[in-house]
Amino acid sequence: MKVVLAQINATVGDLAGNAERIVSAARQAHADGAQLVLTPELALCGYPPEDLLLRPAFQQACEQALQGIAQALASCQGLHLVIGHPLAFAPPVLPAASDAGAEHAPRLFNAASVLSGGRVLGSYCKRELPNYRVFDERRYFASGREHGQGALVFSVQGLRLAVLICEDAWAEEPAQLARDAGAQVLCVLNASPFHIGKDRVREQRMGACARRHGVPLLYAQLAGAQDEMVFDGASFALDAQGRVVARAAFLAEDRLMVEFDIHGTPGGRIQPLPALEEQVWGVLVAGVRDYVDKNGFAGALIGLSGGMDSALVLALAVDALGAARVRTVMMPSRYTADISLADAREMAQRLGVHHEEIAIDPVCDAFADALAPSFAGLPADTTEENLQARVRGTLLMGLSNKSGWVVLTTGNKSELATGYCTLYGDMAGGFAAIKDVYKTLVYRLARWKNHQPTRRADGSTGPVIPERIITRAPSAELRPDQTDQDSLPPYAVLDDILTRFVEGDASIDEIVGAGHARADVERVVRLVRVAEYKRRQAPVGVRITQRGFGRDWRQPITTKFRA
Repeated sequence: MKVVLAQINATVGDLAGNAERIVSAARQAHADGAQLVLTPELALCGYPPEDLLLRPAFQQACEQALQGIAQALASCQGLHLVIGHPLAFAPPVLPAASDAGAEHAPRLFNAASVLSGGRVLGSYCKRELPNYRVFDERRYFASGREHGQGALVFSVQGLRLAVLICEDAWAEEPAQLARDAGAQVLCVLNASPFHIGKDRVREQRMGACARRHGVPLLYAQLAGAQDEMVFDGASFALDAQGRVVARAAFLAEDRLMVEFDIHGTPGGRIQPLPALEEQVWGVLVAGVRDYVDKNGFAGALIGLSGGMDSALVLALAVDALGAARVRTVMMPSRYTADISLADAREMAQRLGVHHEEIAIDPVCDAFADALAPSFAGLPADTTEENLQARVRGTLLMGLSNKSGWVVLTTGNKSELATGYCTLYGDMAGGFAAIKDVYKTLVYRLARWKNHQPTRRADGSTGPVIPERIITRAPSAELRPDQTDQDSLPPYAVLDDILTRFVEGDASIDEIVGAGHARADVERVVRLVRVAEYKRRQAPVGVRITQRGFGRDWRQPITTKFRA
């Protein structure tokens, strides 16, 4: 038997486009001799559809699209397609008229259906609904247990296969039910968001599942980005010993052919997994590209400062969109160093992007004059520094409105965590490319990128980020001789504290016990807490860690808890 894992880049709500991708992959698989095609979780509607699932019109459109796919593949004789989609069932008992209400509305399930011969042969409803980190499936779906459903097992070429959906394979019960029903192969449909290290964890956990039940396992995963989430592909097949015997491409759309021999053992090509920096770079690029393209922006605007963060965002954007769709704007003030101007020009020239300079001193002076009566007798402080950032943000958003190009903000996770960013200033924009990238990783990525053989605009091959940008002490350049480390611990110390507190939920005492000075820890934790109101107003951005400042960070703005 030949199986194709159809690793597609679905877009939430694009039912026609997603259906076209699925049908195209299935027809090509059939032409290549496959008898079974597996798609990812909720491939028909995209993942996560969020509150679209609450709309009856959306549910009906999904059902119509499902039937359309079944009909479109009716001529593919002998082909079975397993497709992920939302499925609504009416309640088994009709309520009395006096009991009618929302609680008796059709129940919605995260489902997978087996299609063949132009019809739906059967449907499976996900039993384990994750409700942690970025997941909130219990808001939308009922468990398959509530529908009274057990395993869904079907036969292809003499092999009995069972369907599981993502979290089902991480728990014990669903796979055991499938084995008890006679399954010889587990087919797992997935929409598993990337975070650093997730690929290895998936393969290890699925390997344990395959070994525990003594059967091969097929894992079909989404590829591409949806808002802050990136789905990294790398679909795979495991033998009954839990060993990887086939793996699809990382991030890209792919059709992985897996062939079972006469003994029921799968095999196929194995694409290697990239190293960490290459993975993260690819995920950030995919996040920018899909956000810009799927939302219909013509291109991307970046405020280029001559510093490390904006340089990294520029390199990412050019890889994502191409130089012709990226514009940079340098907005110098009286505090901007000449080398910042020179380095920004040099990098824009290396990458071949349109670059312009708009001096902000006249605008800042106008703001200062307007506020002078209200500020009379008060000393200058961060207020004047923030005005500079807000002038820059206003200029960028004006260019964005006029051009239809989205502004990519350039703040990193270390800054966003500690509030070293300005509302309506450097936080102004439509997408935050590196909002989940700690400063120490920013430097690692920059050095990794500069070691890649990259063709520059003049035809030469070499580093795209000027070395001086990497080696200079980082500075916001909002006052004379300012550097970031004037008021923050060294980034290696800061980022370790932040990782433990934000991602590990460690207490102050636990972080101190790990070797950090109490004064540093208490200061950093306080900064994280008081900056929450800023993060609530920050643009969405790519998630690469186990907990980013997005769907999986839901802290109260107003709180008195301290620990």
